[in-house]
Amino acid sequence: MAELLFYVLSAVAVLGAIGVVSAKSPMMSVIALLVSFLSLAVIYLLAGFQFMAAVQVMVYVGAIMVLFLFVIMLLGAEKLGESGTLGWQKPLAFILGLILIIETGYVLFTQVAVVENTVAIPEGFGSPYEIGKLLYSQYLLPFEV
Repeated sequence: MAELLFYVLSAVAVLGAIGVVSAKSPMMSVIALLVSFLSLAVIYLLAGFQFMAAVQVMVYVGAIMVLFLFVIMLLGAEKLGESGTLGWQKPLAFILGLILIIETGYVLFTQVAVVENTVAIPEGFGSPYEIGKLLYSQYLLPFEV
């Protein structure tokens, strides 16, 4: 069940990211980014990284999305896509996206042996309790600075 949910949320995150770059309206782009951020936070929860999920929601969904919305509203960027001056940017974006897909495929298909030889993650690694324990004991001075 968790594996199926992971694949569904991964597809939603990718579709949200595609929606960010393909939306005609900046507001729809922000909403697609919100969907992508939230699905990524749930993927972190599925993987057992509760702290990363909380940070994802607080920092990205909470602060960064409010900043994006504030800039869009302040600049009146609602009419930005209506000018039709995106002639040369679309082919460039397509070429860069194609390069990114090729790089991702290369990494996925050449690094399989590295993944098989990894060390198991210890129990409790990345939990909020363990992170807090390290921050307030071993790394107290750097954390305070």
